[in-house]
Amino acid sequence: MDQTLAIIKPDAASRALTGKIVSRIESNGLKIIAMKLIHMSKDQAEDFYIEHKERPFFDSLTDYMASGPCYVIVLEGEKAQLQWRDAMGATNPVDAADGTIRKDFGQSLEQNSVHGSDSPSSAAREIAFFFSELEIM
Repeated sequence: MDQTLAIIKPDAASRALTGKIVSRIESNGLKIIAMKLIHMSKDQAEDFYIEHKERPFFDSLTDYMASGPCYVIVLEGEKAQLQWRDAMGATNPVDAADGTIRKDFGQSLEQNSVHGSDSPSSAAREIAFFFSELEIM
C-alpha cells in the first residue's frame, strides 16, 4: 500500500468542510491512517514549502498556510498519491474537473481547500515533516 499526505487547508477548515472532504477521501477508497489539527507558524510553513522559496507566490502561500488551523492527514491505499491527486483536481479551481474537491470547494488558486503530495519522494518528506512513526496507525 502507498501513502501520501493530504492537507485540508485553512480556507476549508474555517468553512467547516472537513467532514465533506474526509467523506470524499474515504469514498475514493483511501484510508486515513493519521490525522491531526495543527496551526502552522510562518516558519513551519516556509520549511514545509521550501521547494517554492524562489517562486513569486512563496510569501503569500506561507502567510496563507499560517493564517489558521488546518488538518494534516496521512492517506493509505493502492496508488494513494494518484488517487488523492485525482480527487483533488487541478490546482486552480477554475481548471479543475467537475466533482473534484477543488472545483466544488476551492475559492481561488491559493485558497483551493486541499494539498496533496506531488511525488513519492515529496510524500515521504511531507509525512515525516508532520508525523512520527508512532502517530501513524
